[in-house]
Amino acid sequence: MLAWLGLSTIIALLFFVMTKKMAAVVALILVPIATALMGGFTTEIIDFITEGIKSIAPTGVMFIFAILFFGILTDAGTFKPLIKKLLNFSGNDPAKVTVATALLAMLVHLDGSGAVTFLVTIPAFLPLYDALHMKRSTLATVTALGAGTMNILPWGGPTIRAASALDVSVTTLFNPMLLPVIIGLCSVLVIAFFLGKKERKNLPLTANSMVYEATDLASTEHERPKLFYVNIAMILIAVALLISGMAPPHIIFMVAFALAITLNYSDPKLQGERINAHAKAALLMASILFAAGCFTGILKGSGMIDAMAQGAVTLIPESIGGHLALLTGVVSMPASLLFDPDSFYFGILPLISNTASHYGVASVEVGRAAIMGQMTTGFPVSPLTGSTYLLIGLTEVDLGEHQRKTIPLAFLVTLIILSFSLLIGAISW
Repeated sequence: MLAWLGLSTIIALLFFVMTKKMAAVVALILVPIATALMGGFTTEIIDFITEGIKSIAPTGVMFIFAILFFGILTDAGTFKPLIKKLLNFSGNDPAKVTVATALLAMLVHLDGSGAVTFLVTIPAFLPLYDALHMKRSTLATVTALGAGTMNILPWGGPTIRAASALDVSVTTLFNPMLLPVIIGLCSVLVIAFFLGKKERKNLPLTANSMVYEATDLASTEHERPKLFYVNIAMILIAVALLISGMAPPHIIFMVAFALAITLNYSDPKLQGERINAHAKAALLMASILFAAGCFTGILKGSGMIDAMAQGAVTLIPESIGGHLALLTGVVSMPASLLFDPDSFYFGILPLISNTASHYGVASVEVGRAAIMGQMTTGFPVSPLTGSTYLLIGLTEVDLGEHQRKTIPLAFLVTLIILSFSLLIGAISW
């Protein structure tokens, strides 16, 4: 009974979210409450939800303050000198241009926002691509690969969702993935180099004498160029502390945000303005995370998840069950074309991970496998994400053309990350 009730809950969530009958935040709250009531649960639902929200709270706090922290530093112009240096480095060599494009996409995606990454990277490089007769589809592909791979970072949406759904800390989930992700980022740079090398054949004869001026990088009243090194130091220290595990991620970003906004904007009125400028992005994701606490709290507290896992164990051959983490990693990137992140991480992932645990596979390994591709390398090609349409709109590339060129390369990057994760034992064979 509980297994079928849990399955019905997941199917209903997928239906309402993917058909856009309900906003994800609404479906995550109402669907499990409705099915729990159907299952005969009453006042216990309150306890299920409360426990679920408690488990999500640290992750939600971390995400809110990470968004505010990187948003404040972006407002302060911290990344603008680096953008200018990348443009100067690229010159008129297509191979250098594509590498610089990937580096900029990675840099800007520190705040985890695909829209911001595309709005900064594409206008900065598009005139140069056109001037050098380089394909705009190459610009879209390289930007997508850089942003997608960076989306695996601890404060990225997919990683936070996976940690929340599995009720593990972000550092426990991500830290063993650090080296494979770095190798994945390096592979993106190598791919970008070879894509640029192919573009050299289109280089105009006048290219060596061309002078390219960066697009609008004019200073704004919010920038604090004198604090550039201080701001860079804060980023490096925050990331180092996060990876080291010396303090919980939510504490690190709370303190980092407070220091960043105090040092860059001492006026309380200006502080309020800067916070308001980034509040929408922080609130949207935080609301989904806490709603997910309701969803996972009910499924776990009621026993639905365990019942579904037990049922799945009887259906999955043992020869396959022991490799669920590996299989999840293989299908994670293509799964971005079928499932939005909320549906996958809060609906599908808990079922897979709990089933895997019955075969001796740690559930956290399934989570690591999932973030290798599901709405990470896969998000900039997914028709289910709005930022994909922003990317192809800014570059004026057809969606089909973008997917044909980018999907195989994004899948390759995922497989590289998966291979090294297997090699170092971050996930089991």
